[in-house]
Amino acid sequence: MKVLAIVGSLRTGSSNALFIQAAANLAPTCNAAIDIYEELGMLPLFSPDIDTSTPPPQVARLRSLIDGADVVIVCTPEYAYGMPGALKNALDWLVSSAQLYRKPVAALSTSPSDRGGDRALAWLLQTLSALDAKVPEHASFSVPHIKTKLDRESISDTQVISQLETMFTSLRDCLD
Repeated sequence: MKVLAIVGSLRTGSSNALFIQAAANLAPTCNAAIDIYEELGMLPLFSPDIDTSTPPPQVARLRSLIDGADVVIVCTPEYAYGMPGALKNALDWLVSSAQLYRKPVAALSTSPSDRGGDRALAWLLQTLSALDAKVPEHASFSVPHIKTKLDRESISDTQVISQLETMFTSLRDCLD
């Protein structure tokens, strides 16, 4: 299963980026391969005026990467009770082109807080619903206290590992 992961944080070494890298390291045991999209900050601000049949090259690349993936993982931090503007901007670029239409998508949020970014996750799920993405029940969860659950190479929490394994299974089941 070919997976494209989109990390919602632009900060180098963010907990979300480390979490997705750790998930990518776990993916082969779940018969998946993750490519991590690292160009979120290069997307121009969304404007219908430039979303034409020839969109900006950065937008065309994002759309092409999503088209080439079997499934997509979106992982967001929580900023001011929501997802970061850069991530929302990327999702806005997908409205008219419908790359996520009925595509299996995992919606994740990690946070150092007790709530795990659940408010950002709720907003992400609402946006994915508007895009008509297919988010399986077990492919959406938040991870509180993220800094205690991973190191630079792997996830150290067995419950989170189990959630990720279940997520991969749920996404794969959507492909059948």
